Amino acid sequence: MYNILIGGAAGQGVDTTCAILEKLLKQSGYHVFSTKDLMSRVRGGHNFTLIRFGAEEVASHSYILDGIVAFNQETVELHRSKLNSNGFILCDPSLSVEANNVVKIGMNDIAKKLGNPKVAGSISIGAILKLFGETLDHIRNVFAKVVKPEYLDINLKAVEIGYDSVEQQYPHKDGVYGDWMLLTGNQALSLGAITAGLKFYSAYPMSPSTSIMEYLAGKMTEAGIVVEQAEDEIAAINMAIGASFVGARAMTGTSGGGFCLMVEALGLSGMAEIPLVVADIQRPGPVTGLPTRTEQSDLNFVISASHGEFPRMVIALKNHADAFYQTIRAFNMAEKYQIPVIILSDQYLADSSATVEPFDINKIKRYCASEEQYDGEYLRYRFTTNGISPRLLPGTTKGFASADSDEHDERGWITESAEIRVQMMDKRLLKLKKLELELQEPEFIGNDSCETLFLGWGSTYGPIKEAVTILNRQSSKRFGALVFGDVYPLPVKYLTEKIKKAKRIINVEQNATGQFAQLIREKTGIVCTSSILKYDGRQISGEQIAEQVLKEAGK
Repeated sequence: MYNILIGGAAGQGVDTTCAILEKLLKQSGYHVFSTKDLMSRVRGGHNFTLIRFGAEEVASHSYILDGIVAFNQETVELHRSKLNSNGFILCDPSLSVEANNVVKIGMNDIAKKLGNPKVAGSISIGAILKLFGETLDHIRNVFAKVVKPEYLDINLKAVEIGYDSVEQQYPHKDGVYGDWMLLTGNQALSLGAITAGLKFYSAYPMSPSTSIMEYLAGKMTEAGIVVEQAEDEIAAINMAIGASFVGARAMTGTSGGGFCLMVEALGLSGMAEIPLVVADIQRPGPVTGLPTRTEQSDLNFVISASHGEFPRMVIALKNHADAFYQTIRAFNMAEKYQIPVIILSDQYLADSSATVEPFDINKIKRYCASEEQYDGEYLRYRFTTNGISPRLLPGTTKGFASADSDEHDERGWITESAEIRVQMMDKRLLKLKKLELELQEPEFIGNDSCETLFLGWGSTYGPIKEAVTILNRQSSKRFGALVFGDVYPLPVKYLTEKIKKAKRIINVEQNATGQFAQLIREKTGIVCTSSILKYDGRQISGEQIAEQVLKEAGK
């Protein structure tokens, strides 16, 4: 498995260079995983992307580098200490870097002679392909999908010059992933929504959720959906609720700050029992926080957001394939139980790219509410044994399809009756009893007789999985992990079973206070032995988890 870093200032073409290189590596058969470290500015600063690739599946990123492609001096200074002893630094001669492992190509001068300074990135792509023993077989097809036709030949020429400028350093490894998909987390989530039957998406742009709207807007005609950029998040969620009320599968998306504005309308979805899917793509807060970085600090907020009590479900996405399948499930659960379902992702998963096995449509089950039959007067909020009332869509029936944000009776008429208030609250909350029977238990990773059990949720799945592999390989101790996707309501069956064998329980989270560990303690009484928490805006890696565990063990 190889790991390279491509870095430079915003505006120097780091993103485009990486996007093309990822596709070429996938076409070569590699499994690819890349993650972005972005500054919240249009130009300048320091941005970099880590691209990890190999003949085996890659679950997350690594900070241990086989190569650095530096578009500016800052990239060299910040990252050269993470370079393997055999690693290389590829850069322009204008950078001040002296070492035996430096590969200098006059990329800037060559690009100018070719007639376009922007093709310096393509020169670096050619050099990387040669350094890792790749061919140029796929460059025309890949570049043709990314660059405009008038710039195709000059970019291909730049790649060839870069390729001929260096010598191979690493052997090519045969992989089988050439036919897999290459997706970001937000693209996988969007495809899941389309597959689930999404018909209406409304949002206000907010990093790192904006790429959901961008992707869906690009598929509007092809997928037959309406995408609306609202004036703010309050309008966005209310639009989605309105669309869902009349029968369209609807979703809105935002990040934590935008979710703050949505919370009253979230309660409307709960009180009026209108299905709704909300994607909260987390970033560090509070307020503006770190707009382009990652964190898992919205958990406590989303499980209690909005005043009053009403049933809801929160699903945390673990990886790219999970983003696709769980988004479909979110729509099904929202419609089946007539509740808001919140999808929790984060910037790390949203912006990272990974090769994904083509989605298996045989795994997809779409729940569709049956057309309700009724005799006599139709009661929208009829009391039932499972709390789920019949739902008719306006304009499709002679029945009166109503909705009300006030407390209401079975017809949907406003009431302040103490008796009906209690009955209606009990009816709504009764849904949770049935919902809890459908919860998905966390995925168990590692040794079944583990003495140390990691607990995690969402996008820490990949790093925790890698940490368990590292620790079980390097240590005599037995390590395992439970990584949760369904986080509210909390499934507890596997947790209570695995906890009996573990001598040590360590929760791993991307926040400062251990919010998930608090939730587990509240719901089960289980107290974690210790915590590994990271909240600097950068995703923890498997190596960092393993290093901290071994450090605490005195190794």
